[in-house]
Amino acid sequence: MVISVVEEMRLALEKALVEAVRKAVEVKELPPVELPGFVVEVPREREHGDFATNLAMLLPRQARMAPRKIAEVLIQNLPHSTRWLEKVEVAGPGFINFILDPRWVLEAVPLAVNRQADYGRVQLGENKKVQVEFVSANPTGLLHMGNARGAALGDSIASILAFAGWQVTREYYINDAGNQIENFALSVEARYFELLGLEGEVPEGGYHGQDIIDTARRYIEEHGDKLLKVDRRVRLETLAQYALAEKIEGIKKALADFGVVYDVWFSEQSLHDAGKVDEAIQRLRERDFLYEHEGALWFRATSLGLEKDEVLVRNNGLPTYFAADIAYHMDKFNRGFDRVINIWGADHHGHVARLKSALQALGYDPDTLQVLLMQLVRLFSGGEIVRMSKRTGQFITLEELVDEVGLDAARYFFIMRSADSHLDFDLDLARTQSNDNPVYYVQYAHARICSIFRQLKEQGRQAPNPKDVDIELLREEAELALARRLADFPEEVALAARQLAPHRLTRYVHEVAGLLHSFYNIHRVITDDVTLTDARLLLMEATKVVLRNALALLGVKAPEKM
Repeated sequence: MVISVVEEMRLALEKALVEAVRKAVEVKELPPVELPGFVVEVPREREHGDFATNLAMLLPRQARMAPRKIAEVLIQNLPHSTRWLEKVEVAGPGFINFILDPRWVLEAVPLAVNRQADYGRVQLGENKKVQVEFVSANPTGLLHMGNARGAALGDSIASILAFAGWQVTREYYINDAGNQIENFALSVEARYFELLGLEGEVPEGGYHGQDIIDTARRYIEEHGDKLLKVDRRVRLETLAQYALAEKIEGIKKALADFGVVYDVWFSEQSLHDAGKVDEAIQRLRERDFLYEHEGALWFRATSLGLEKDEVLVRNNGLPTYFAADIAYHMDKFNRGFDRVINIWGADHHGHVARLKSALQALGYDPDTLQVLLMQLVRLFSGGEIVRMSKRTGQFITLEELVDEVGLDAARYFFIMRSADSHLDFDLDLARTQSNDNPVYYVQYAHARICSIFRQLKEQGRQAPNPKDVDIELLREEAELALARRLADFPEEVALAARQLAPHRLTRYVHEVAGLLHSFYNIHRVITDDVTLTDARLLLMEATKVVLRNALALLGVKAPEKM
């Protein structure tokens, strides 16, 4: 089955080049050569042709000829039957550029219409298992802007990888163990006391948000003051369990409202309870990567090229967060994932190398772990940075952002820039219902196409069957330019999957929308010429398919009316 017109053309040109080499050797214009691993690719600049190859530049040593001369020989021996080939040129030091009849891209139009939701799907992953872990914020408060960016990126990357042939698991790591949970419990206890008219004090390193007060108030509404009379350890454990359950439920709801649903919610505490932290430590000890110093247990990271060793178990006998993280990643690979992707804040930069070194020490390939470091988000309104929430008096929450600009704008804006770029989120622009707003611009293109088909239905006509359409009636420059970008969609999906770069699809879909608007402003779709109308309707349907599929990968709706 043909999945990509671009890939089909690339393979045809590769085959033609192999045949050209064989023929050139046969007629003794080239000496016998062993075919190197050459590429045929789409040049970055379209003036260099539709495709280009480096084959001639890889043969000089074997052929004992200059690359440009080899390129000329290959061009002379290309099969005359190569479809759509209009012109071939030698460029630069020996590149061969292929210029095709512009109509070669038209085959993508019926292909997109026939494949519908599967158009653009590729098979890079070969059904291998990949886990994408993202957000994983401490369950001690509300989700903020940085969490929102991680949610949009992680969910889109997971969708793209699934569309590219991977078995994807979305996972959230709940940090429900360690000092932050103790401080969390102490903070809720302090507010619990205060609300009951007693003296309470939030500890140093504790949590001061309004949400902590709200949690304590809800507990009192449900259970009263009965915790005043119990042992303090029981009180802290009870409040911690209540507050954690409430916060985790709130996080789940906020993320679900943001279009993000996880397959697995993994508890850090479960690693300790199941003995998996001890198991990871024992495995490192057996492989001679641990030593004791001043009562603590250290990981010998310097033996793997790092600048310093790391503590795994403190001198009080408690394992560090790093020890739990090693156990967590060991568990990931023990669950059978071929590849693990983490999306972290840029402040975790120093943790990447030491975690990879620990995986190497455990006997795993460290390259099977990929970490995307996500830069900060700045929120702007009226040209000024917005720092504080009107409701909580602290940071802007995920829920507040979605209330302000809507789900689609929030998702789209967070994905517009690569993860390693700082993101300035313009609230005013995100609210704007105009073509200046990029998500509105793209969604309007889809809605515009839907309006054409409503108009067709009002006239009592039906959309054409692709097999009955003479697609080569599309000859206008605007038509061919749009068809060319539709043909690129599977390639764009493949690149976004390889690079873990959903921002490529926002850029791509914006270009498709621009080409659609340009075409629409110049040409009528429904005309008196029935055969031309059918061809243009098929082009519109193919464009609608691409816009819808691309937006779905980004977690953004494709509205039929605006």
